Amino acid sequence: MKPRATVATDPDRTADGAGAPAGGSGTGDGEGDGKDPTGGQTGRSRTSGTRRARTPKSRPAKSRPMRNGPQAGGITWRQRLRRDRTLVLMTLPAIALLLIFNYIPLLGNIVAFQDYDVYDLGIAGSPFVGFDNFTRIFEDYRFWEVLINTLVIFVTQLVLFFPIPIAVALLLNTIMSARVRAWVQAVVYLPHFFSWVLVVTVFQQMFGGAGLVAQWLRDHGHEGFDLMTNPGFFKFLVSAQAVWKDAGWGVIVFLAALAAVNTDLYEAAAVDGAGRWRRMWHVTLPALRPVIALLLVLRVGSALNLDFEQILLQRDQVGAGASEILDTYIWWTGIKTGDFGYAAAAGIFKGLFSVAMVLGANKVAHMLGEQGVYSKK
Repeated sequence: MKPRATVATDPDRTADGAGAPAGGSGTGDGEGDGKDPTGGQTGRSRTSGTRRARTPKSRPAKSRPMRNGPQAGGITWRQRLRRDRTLVLMTLPAIALLLIFNYIPLLGNIVAFQDYDVYDLGIAGSPFVGFDNFTRIFEDYRFWEVLINTLVIFVTQLVLFFPIPIAVALLLNTIMSARVRAWVQAVVYLPHFFSWVLVVTVFQQMFGGAGLVAQWLRDHGHEGFDLMTNPGFFKFLVSAQAVWKDAGWGVIVFLAALAAVNTDLYEAAAVDGAGRWRRMWHVTLPALRPVIALLLVLRVGSALNLDFEQILLQRDQVGAGASEILDTYIWWTGIKTGDFGYAAAAGIFKGLFSVAMVLGANKVAHMLGEQGVYSKK
């Protein structure tokens, strides 16, 4: 029998306390795990146990933190640029036009704080006057009259024009024939491509003093009328022109929203006994609420941005008192008379007012449970 001291002095045993000899020939005293003392299986198990004890403990791999920089998602910005170079080249002309006509001209707003002389001194030589141009705006009673008239025309268009694309889209959605629906949609959308010169000319030929309607009334013994020169009817006239020209554009947006409505909802409502009107009220309109809220917020944001060309073409016919809006007033008193500092200050006021209107309308949309332009954090 081999002395047991060799087991106690084995370096493997003293190192990790495994309690088994490193050699494992199985010729010991048979103590250990109670296996066969001949040693075959016992030796193999003890040897393997010793090897596991020698193996250092595995350390968990350190997770590499996610980066928000160019290598986010495991791809560098150069690789992305190489992969999407065709799309980047396609967007470069649009980005260039946006920079040239939208962002670079913003640098010219500095003239709002100058006594700007476009002919002799220029931007570099014109003296700074601080907020004097803005003070002139707030002290100009005519400016506030024009601002109120602009808001009145906007509210009239919002009440008369905004619901019409929704109603037309709902009407077209009920037409079963795809050919008839496409034909009506094309006819309604066609005036969107007309210029305001053509639109005003068509209305002049229809509702002017020598138009078709006035001539028909005179031929039948009635007194004719001229809606194109009636100052009290002007806000309704421009609203009717906007409806005829741009209602088809809004119809496309709402039809796209209606196409995304799940048809199972209509079938479930019909099974529950809901008629046509109830299905429209409880299924269709709730599906259109997000789109309606978004377009309404954008529409409110452009309250002071009425169609300049449309108003300017009819300004002399009805007079400046009824047709003057903020854009035509800035053009007339600022640019046409050479007072560019006043015009720039009025333009900055218009931009700030529009931003405030967008934020206010978007807040109302959040209160009503809609997303609006941006979601609530």
